[in-house]
Amino acid sequence: MKPRHKRFALIVGALAVLGTAAALVLSAFEENLVFFFTPSQVVSGEAPKNRAFRIGGMVKEGSVQRDGVSVRFVVTDTANDVPVTYTGILPDLFREGKGVVAQGKLDDGGKTFNASEVLAKHDENYMPPEAQHALDKAEIEKTSKTLK
Repeated sequence: MKPRHKRFALIVGALAVLGTAAALVLSAFEENLVFFFTPSQVVSGEAPKNRAFRIGGMVKEGSVQRDGVSVRFVVTDTANDVPVTYTGILPDLFREGKGVVAQGKLDDGGKTFNASEVLAKHDENYMPPEAQHALDKAEIEKTSKTLK
C-alpha cells in the first residue's frame, strides 16, 4: 500500500469511530431527555404516552388522599386537572395549593399520571419559568372562556 492509501484508510477509520461514538452519545442523550408538560398539554394529548416526562403545576386544594406511603393528588394549571399517583415519601414542602413538578408516565388509559419522583418548590417566591408561564397562559385562557 502506498502511503497515500494508508493515510486515506486511517482517515476513513477515524471518521467511522467518531461517527459511532457520536451516535452512541446522541442515543444515550435522547433516552435520558425528559420534557416538561402542563396539565393542559397532557389533557390535549401533547404528552408522550409511553415515555417519561415531567408535569408541573399547582396541587389542587382538597385533592390529596394518603393511604400509607401511596398518595393520590391532582395537579392543575387552573384550566385543566391531571390526577397523579405516587408511592413514596413526599418532600416536606409538598402542600395543597403549592407548586409541584412530578416525573413519571401516563397509565395505559392516558388519564392518570404515575409519578416516580415528586419535587416541591423550595422557596415561597420561586417557580420554574416553564410552570409560571403555563399557569399564566392557562389563567388567560380560562378568563377568555368565561368572558365569551
